[in-house]
Amino acid sequence: MGIFEIIAVLVTFAGVFNYINYRYIKLPSTVGVMLISLIFSMGLMVLWGFGVGIEKQQMHLFITSVDFEKVMLGALLGLLLFAGALHVDFNKLVANKVEIVVLALCGVLISTFIVGTLTYYMSNALDLPLTYPDCLLFGALISPTDPIAVLDILKRLGIPETLEIKIAGESLFNDGIGVVVFVTILEATRGGSPVHPLAVLTLFAKEVLGGLLFGSAAGWIAYRMLKVVDDYKVEILLTLALAFGAYAFSSTIHISGPLAIVAAGLLIGNHGRQFAMSEKTKQHLDDFWELVDEILNIILFLLIGLEVLVIQITGKYLLAMVLIIPVVLSARFLSVVIPVTIMKPFRKFTDHVVKILTWGGLRGGISVAMALSLPRGDKRDMIVTLTYAVVIFSVFVQGLTISPLIRKLGQHTSPDEMQ
Repeated sequence: MGIFEIIAVLVTFAGVFNYINYRYIKLPSTVGVMLISLIFSMGLMVLWGFGVGIEKQQMHLFITSVDFEKVMLGALLGLLLFAGALHVDFNKLVANKVEIVVLALCGVLISTFIVGTLTYYMSNALDLPLTYPDCLLFGALISPTDPIAVLDILKRLGIPETLEIKIAGESLFNDGIGVVVFVTILEATRGGSPVHPLAVLTLFAKEVLGGLLFGSAAGWIAYRMLKVVDDYKVEILLTLALAFGAYAFSSTIHISGPLAIVAAGLLIGNHGRQFAMSEKTKQHLDDFWELVDEILNIILFLLIGLEVLVIQITGKYLLAMVLIIPVVLSARFLSVVIPVTIMKPFRKFTDHVVKILTWGGLRGGISVAMALSLPRGDKRDMIVTLTYAVVIFSVFVQGLTISPLIRKLGQHTSPDEMQ
């Protein structure tokens, strides 16, 4: 199947499912599309059981014809991260830099180790085809949080801006850190030779520092170009070129594309917005990137819903899907409470921040993209299945209950105390 046919199918599904949600279900877009995608997938399975509906072989051909490693980590991920970074206030980010950096870096590393280790023991107990490096890969891809679906709810509830920026900032940077950890583990274990800690640390440092420096430089060049242009169509195209070009070039020189895009997006979204754009351009730019972000997240949720159709889910897989949810939640709790406890002598925190960051740490498009980028096989099917279980729980349960949780905490705690 050609690239045009693949894009046509995905965009058609995205449009129809989003319309159904808007007209009848009326849930937040991400949650609604995920629900419809899940119902659609289950409906196909039922029809296949009766020997009717879309041919199973055709669906297999469609899904296997997509090179997810290139499509996901090569294109969509850069756009998703740029869209997220573009709307983060840099001044507020700097004011909370200590908390954000510690939560993003330590949180991802702690969560990766805990999830990886517990998943390994679970895999052995259930006789699943996962080695310890495989489990660490799963820990790295599931640790980054993606609270896009919950941020609108948090804003409507009027939580303090400092708490909101902690959630958004931590998510933005742990997306980048999570991808670096994921790629580092993948590269370190791909050759099958013993892994040397110094080599891993060197690769990690090169990916992180190189990505941030290159992204800042690329963003500065784009800023200088935007400053001498006063046409929103040209300026939007320049930001699109920056998102695609910087990410692609970063991959070519083997530095972190995600962190490069985060750095470039922050520069354009703040310095560029303030000094190089008219009000008309700002409005069009925001509308464009919000639409891109929404469409790409919907497509990613569609892909995970379709991908599960080609996975043979056995009884052991179902049990693993149930067990992995408390594993990931426990790891998220520990990855928040440990850094917060360390920072308490220097920063003011309460238990409410831990609760909100733990329950509000939704998993979404980034985790899905990394899981689907793995080489096909039994191990990938297992990891995709576990990722699917966590994302489903995260979107439906955590996403739809975070609002009542905030209200309940608000009855006992003033906004200032929640900061």
